[in-house]
Amino acid sequence: MKRRDSLSTKWNSRLTFFCRVCFHNIGGCTCTHGDAAMQQRSFSAGLTLYLILVILAIAGLSAGLSIQASAQTGQSASSAESYILGPNDRIRLKVYGEPDITGEYEISNSGQVSIPLAGHIKAAGATTRQLEKSIASALAKGIVRDPRVNVEIAQYRPYYILGEVKKSGEYPYRHGLTVLDAVASAGGFTYRANENKVFLRRAGAGAEETYPLDAPVPVYPGDNIRVPERYF
Repeated sequence: MKRRDSLSTKWNSRLTFFCRVCFHNIGGCTCTHGDAAMQQRSFSAGLTLYLILVILAIAGLSAGLSIQASAQTGQSASSAESYILGPNDRIRLKVYGEPDITGEYEISNSGQVSIPLAGHIKAAGATTRQLEKSIASALAKGIVRDPRVNVEIAQYRPYYILGEVKKSGEYPYRHGLTVLDAVASAGGFTYRANENKVFLRRAGAGAEETYPLDAPVPVYPGDNIRVPERYF
């Protein structure tokens, strides 16, 4: 990521320098005094430099957008691979050459996923890569020879919001979700809500923590959000 940012910064710096040079030359060309032929040549030179400048600017913008999109894609993929599975997460399983096993499965409240020919596999607490190895190992003990397994997250477990919001309840999780996004999904604050803080209990935690709402507070799958009442 740092290398991509460095390359983008370096390119933008060079482009800015070239723009200044072009503008300087254009100014010099368009201000040249002389006969009509000389003025025409000066104008043509200035127009050519301007067109080059526009083309380079577009190329630089495209390169920057490409770098940003690539970085975001890489970050999203990395986040999914490091995500710790839990109850109510839904996975998409593909076992090459085994269409009867391939499909979507939900992790039970006990933290297990039931796979044909593999049995009950512990999934909670594992990443998708770790679960792939567990499923492949279980299948290899049966009739599937050299199983090739791929596991992806089909749907994250929901988060929950209650307290002083208009529509408390269970909501589907999405990447980049914040507490204020969750409040908006729940219809917004009630007139009694304390809009300065929120109580948040992370999935698997035993107690709530207090977070101020003057900065974005991230929400993760399985989190419980509680908006308190104000007392004045």
